[in-house]
Amino acid sequence: MPSQLRPFSVNPEVMERIRPMQVRDIPRVADLHHAAMGNSLWAKLGKRFLRNVYRGLFEHDLFYAFVYVEDGRIGGFIAGSGDPDVMMKDTFRKAWFLLGLSALPAVRKPAVLRHLLTTARYFEASAKDENDGVKAESLFCSFEPNLRGKRISGHINKVLFDELLARGHKYVKVTTEVDNKGANRQLTSWGFEDRGHFQFYGKDMVVYVLDLEESERVAPVSRHPVV
Repeated sequence: MPSQLRPFSVNPEVMERIRPMQVRDIPRVADLHHAAMGNSLWAKLGKRFLRNVYRGLFEHDLFYAFVYVEDGRIGGFIAGSGDPDVMMKDTFRKAWFLLGLSALPAVRKPAVLRHLLTTARYFEASAKDENDGVKAESLFCSFEPNLRGKRISGHINKVLFDELLARGHKYVKVTTEVDNKGANRQLTSWGFEDRGHFQFYGKDMVVYVLDLEESERVAPVSRHPVV
């Protein structure tokens, strides 16, 4: 329960290094995504595809992303959405030709094509009856290896969760692999509740939900520009 959690101790120096993602950050964000999530479909479609999809997402008013900058270099990022199902459909419908063209070399591979068909069913697979009304989701988070274990991810998570609460979202959802001990430990430490499991890419996945309004670690603070 949120009341049993230790208060989140904010380091002002870390917070000062977190800012909203900008267009010029897209190539670096794509590189970080590719490095950390190389087995995911988007990474297998290539860096060119990642750059194009992030350009499309960046223009959507339901996309919220922040980067961590240290010594002038982006070392990590987080990206979420107020309604990823709507956001993804809008983005792919608007930029289908460009995205399809950049993904074409990889799609010719049978394994990638199978993943592509599976990915289209992600939102249906991860939806649970008890999670009706939970639209907001934290989608991607990646940091350089040398930054891990320094509580930076906790700070950038807070920035995203604050943003979602400020925009009127009561809950946020995160999905991860059941055997990802680090992610499960961090989400549990934040007060996320296990809301059920599902199969995706042949892996056991868990759906976590956090009550933003009840969490003492989250405040309705918007740091993201209004699109």
